[in-house]
Amino acid sequence: MSEENNNWAERAEKVFMGTYARYPATMVKGSGCTLTDAGGKEYLDCLAGIAVCSLGHCHPAVTEAVSKQVAELVHVSNLYYTKPQTELAELLTEHSFADQVFMANSGAEANEAAIKLARIVAGPDRYGIISLAGSFHGRTLATVAATGQPRFHEGFEPMPEGFIHAPFGNLNVLEALITNQTCAIMVEPLQGEGGVRPLDVAYLKSIEKLCQDHNLLLIFDEIQTGMGRTGTMFAYEQLGIMPDIITVAKALGNGMPIGAALTRKEIAAFFKPGTHGSTFGGNPVACAAAVATMKIMLEDGFLAAVQEKGAYLQAGLEDLASRFPDLASGARGMGLIRALVLTEEGIEQGADMVKKLFDKGVLINFAGNAVLRFLPPLIISKEEIDQLLTALAEVLTDCA
Repeated sequence: MSEENNNWAERAEKVFMGTYARYPATMVKGSGCTLTDAGGKEYLDCLAGIAVCSLGHCHPAVTEAVSKQVAELVHVSNLYYTKPQTELAELLTEHSFADQVFMANSGAEANEAAIKLARIVAGPDRYGIISLAGSFHGRTLATVAATGQPRFHEGFEPMPEGFIHAPFGNLNVLEALITNQTCAIMVEPLQGEGGVRPLDVAYLKSIEKLCQDHNLLLIFDEIQTGMGRTGTMFAYEQLGIMPDIITVAKALGNGMPIGAALTRKEIAAFFKPGTHGSTFGGNPVACAAAVATMKIMLEDGFLAAVQEKGAYLQAGLEDLASRFPDLASGARGMGLIRALVLTEEGIEQGADMVKKLFDKGVLINFAGNAVLRFLPPLIISKEEIDQLLTALAEVLTDCA
């Protein structure tokens, strides 16, 4: 670690709560798929701020939109209308099943809004939310209760009442968990933090039918899969499923903090003045960034290129799995959220593999204690994918 990187890291360690195990680099500059640290070292960013900077770092159109908006209007609260917020809501509804939007600052807040909306729609005594084992829905008390990974609950019990987790992929058990108190089923179409695990389409269709049969709302958490990550604006479009509520965040503002819950008008009507709100939600600067981001993603050929590059990365990962069968058993994902699935031997070295790639100047992470996860900017080139695959092959060779 360079002296300048070390100096910033030492200063940070003194003043921040220890909620993150950080790598020894202080990032100071970003451009496209490249990050530069305080010591001048460059990194190929295949994590994109955990699926956030999907247009790459400092995209000129987003930078221009943010700069222009900062000079005009930064904040007025939701007591008034603003142009960027309205334009963004129009774009989100024009390009989804939804009629209306609630603006938040993050994915967790978007999921909180979805949970509250589901409960108020269902009425008194119907408050139960069923989610899946392995899911991740956020870090607030309600969204961590919805998260189907016990390690995130530890130390924060008792969890808020009304959340239960069904085994992944087991429809019979899920149906058996439905009671007169259940109001919604909440799922990710692909579990990101849970190890890049796509849900089988037939399974999702069965969940959709369960919701229809039992008068439940179907909430799709598209915080990681939405905004082009899977090769369509939202993953539900590829699956033939029609959720009642979807939540988005992460890539929506290409780095600016923003989230949203989207739904049909008859469901949205249950939110009235005073039932829910957010001081900063739909901030004009964040919305200006999101409008610029969406317009680029909606350009002809953009999403098709995501699918093409996703298939290219998948083929490269499958090739590596075949070459290193002791460490990897295959690859999975959708679009440009992909994973190298590790064997038991590989899992033991998973965190070390990520560190070795970091040392080589390539950024990824270890997800679900099962896979190496790749979330590159959607603008990544095939040459940069080749650079990633070459570095990964070197690391697997070292580990083997």
